[in-house]
Amino acid sequence: MADRGPDPPRLDDSTHADVRIRTARPDEREGVAGVLDAAMLRTDELAAALDRGDVLVAAADDRLLGALVLVPGDVDPETDSSHVDAVAVRPNRRGQGIGRALVAAALDRGGADEHLTAAFDADVRPFYESLGFEIRERDGRLFGVR
Repeated sequence: MADRGPDPPRLDDSTHADVRIRTARPDEREGVAGVLDAAMLRTDELAAALDRGDVLVAAADDRLLGALVLVPGDVDPETDSSHVDAVAVRPNRRGQGIGRALVAAALDRGGADEHLTAAFDADVRPFYESLGFEIRERDGRLFGVR
């Protein structure tokens, strides 16, 4: 696994002083899957993404509060991009900026020249719009590029 530099810092908001965004460890597969399950999300990419170091988690102490799974490659032929395959926050911690921090950390990892893409349902469109994603329809789903 390639070294991607230091983990992103803790969330800025003092109410989240206990929450840290970091790269997930391979032994956290069950915990990450639990966060995704709580959001009713499934991905076939979890094991491979963990092995690559492409899963970010929001953690407080040893408890995983959120997770983001990245898939590298040309998801959108118009961009050189990483793709958010899944992003989830535990229901009792939603609306607190954790999902926003996970996406910001994914953007930071890619550098200034890389795009980040995501496919999603209409009910989470406001989340992606608030993060500055350009949104369009693609194959019956919404697709965002940032």
